[in-house]
Amino acid sequence: MSATDPTDDTLSRLIARHRDCEGPLLPILHDMMEAFGHIDEGTYPQLGRALGITRAEIHGVVSFYHDFKTRPNGHHTIKLCRAEACQSVGATETQSALFDRLGLTDFGTTPDGRITVEAVYCLGLCACGPAALVDTQPRGRVSAQSLATEVGA
Repeated sequence: MSATDPTDDTLSRLIARHRDCEGPLLPILHDMMEAFGHIDEGTYPQLGRALGITRAEIHGVVSFYHDFKTRPNGHHTIKLCRAEACQSVGATETQSALFDRLGLTDFGTTPDGRITVEAVYCLGLCACGPAALVDTQPRGRVSAQSLATEVGA
């Protein structure tokens, strides 16, 4: 997914596609993520006027769902599993080594904006932990080295 600045025309088309549906906010937000790679808070007024809802209501929905981002992710996204099964086989050490390699002190995006590392809590790959999702591809028995190599870091 690439990040694109939202335009009024594109946002108007996304709103028009779902405005007359029941509960249009979530489908519009999903389309915004697909089109722009994030949900810019600057779009809240236009979205609120179109749907007759407040900025606070939009913010509440966007901030509730972890997959809605208000800033673009890096070109690659690594989602590291932090569930107990993965932690028991080295996920914490893998995370620390990956952070060191990428110059991160916590989950987030590298300073060059190329790679985003996020925590997730169970990818359903408990038998082959530590597990991760690299962009959309599940990976098992990962190491900091294998993850960094896969994203070109």
